[in-house]
Amino acid sequence: METTLLLVDDEVKMLEATASYLQNEGFRIVCATTGLEALTAARTERPALVVLDWMLPGMSGLDVCRELRSMGSYGIIMLTAKTEETDKIIGLEIGADDYMTKPYSLRELAARIRSVLRRIQGKSEEIQTMVRGDLTLIESKCQVLKDGAEIVLTPTEYKLLMTLAAKPGIVFSRLQLMKSVMENDFINYERTIDSHISNLRKKIESDPAVPTYIQTVFGFGYRFGDKL
Repeated sequence: METTLLLVDDEVKMLEATASYLQNEGFRIVCATTGLEALTAARTERPALVVLDWMLPGMSGLDVCRELRSMGSYGIIMLTAKTEETDKIIGLEIGADDYMTKPYSLRELAARIRSVLRRIQGKSEEIQTMVRGDLTLIESKCQVLKDGAEIVLTPTEYKLLMTLAAKPGIVFSRLQLMKSVMENDFINYERTIDSHISNLRKKIESDPAVPTYIQTVFGFGYRFGDKL
């Protein structure tokens, strides 16, 4: 079965060229030129991944990204002409899994799409379900429950949580976590891990200011609590 991608860009020529290339790469492509069209397509087509332009008419790509995150677990790659590191961090903080600046290589885009899809779809044969305190992590379904209620995580947040929870008490540096959840993408932006940790704590901790699950080890990195 073909993997469905949703491409969102108001530059029609670039959209058509990208769609044609990715179709030749074996993907099923759905296109949208506005944020509202993108959200409608996401609901009806259920794409595995969304390639999302930052600068859209009306509803911005950042707002679309936030809405997508509230709707479910989509892989999201942001495309933009913005090149500042702060812009990249903003995009990652609101839930994007990867970030590319325009103009971009279609070959590189295809490679990054496959990288994000591997993170989303990859399953470990060693661990199927983990119970940590009132959290239940069901790897076969990429699902996290807290007291039986599902918590919606981004693919990066999920991978980060699984990495830490698999080894309670073990301290991971930011670079180790970045390599684990992002593979080779963005390893020069180790501090983006702090943003993902902050977002993750808001979702799983009873009191994010005094975390029980994901603990900071000052000067070293993070660990998952081992006394739950």
